[in-house]
Amino acid sequence: MKKLILMMIVLIPVLTFAQESSVGLRLGEPLSITYKTFLDENFSVEGMIGRAGVNSAQYYRRSFENNRPSSNAFYAGHSTGNVFSINARIAYNEDFTDEFGITEGYLLGYAGVGGQIRSVRVNYAYTDSSISPTTVFGENRTNIDFGPEVFGGAEYYFDDLPINVFAEVGLFMELLDRFGHLRLQGAIGVRYIF
Repeated sequence: MKKLILMMIVLIPVLTFAQESSVGLRLGEPLSITYKTFLDENFSVEGMIGRAGVNSAQYYRRSFENNRPSSNAFYAGHSTGNVFSINARIAYNEDFTDEFGITEGYLLGYAGVGGQIRSVRVNYAYTDSSISPTTVFGENRTNIDFGPEVFGGAEYYFDDLPINVFAEVGLFMELLDRFGHLRLQGAIGVRYIF
């Protein structure tokens, strides 16, 4: 929560100089509420808060096996919950309206970098033959992933409506928890311009 408040304090002065702002819904990875604002004609900043997807079952199994509660603990399964994500990013935007022969509205292509923090509550089930051969034990852990992301996409602005639609793809790399783990991300969405 402290990081979220700090991010808001840092972004408020930047947002007061913004030329155009929009807020909307991003459907994909991560599923988020998104706020985007332009700093000038080409550069924009975006903040997202939402629900990140979980990693693969093998990811959590390896995480358990690398940090067992005891030397005799054997992974039996897991479940996940309380999935949370915060993103902050900056993008370069370029107008491609003329290149595609668009006569109504306009089309921007964009690419950028950012940072992402993800939190997932993982409930592990395991056995430990040194304690009991038949009992299944449980352990709750919070898996926190942090790292940079690169992304690119396009957004279309309508002439008669104060909305834009967008589609993008990106790549997230973990620096914390499992250094170097890559995750492909993508989304479509819509924003209301105010």
